[in-house]
Amino acid sequence: MAHLTINGRAMTIDADPDTPLLWVIREEAGLTGTKFGCGIAACGACTVHVDGMSVRSCSVPLAQVDGKSVTTIEGLSNDRSHPLQTAWIAAQVPQCGYCQSGMIMAAAALLKAKPRPTDADIDAAITNLCRCGTYMRVRAAIHAAAGRA
Repeated sequence: MAHLTINGRAMTIDADPDTPLLWVIREEAGLTGTKFGCGIAACGACTVHVDGMSVRSCSVPLAQVDGKSVTTIEGLSNDRSHPLQTAWIAAQVPQCGYCQSGMIMAAAALLKAKPRPTDADIDAAITNLCRCGTYMRVRAAIHAAAGRA
């Protein structure tokens, strides 16, 4: 049994301690915004926050998050009003959209650590993969969310 909080909701999860957090989020909590991409923490589609830190949930076992707080894309806002979400929409970042929830979660962690990131900061922090290649729009949306359109 693991006890954790997902998007402010306390949960007790009865699953194998080695179960990846990604599957707990999707299957146990029913939150499908966090995506499976590679399963080896390389692509970032599964990025969430654990106690405020950006992690790739496909490689984090349930046992490691026992007693912790997890925030998924659904937890940023319930109406897409988070500054990153509005900037993403305004900049028309997504094409296919598959990687976007992980990108936004990585960007949220970056802005928490560096409220006014430079292009170099963004490039260093946002290592998520986007097959559509919308990296320039991602960067523009992060600057807009930071108040630097």
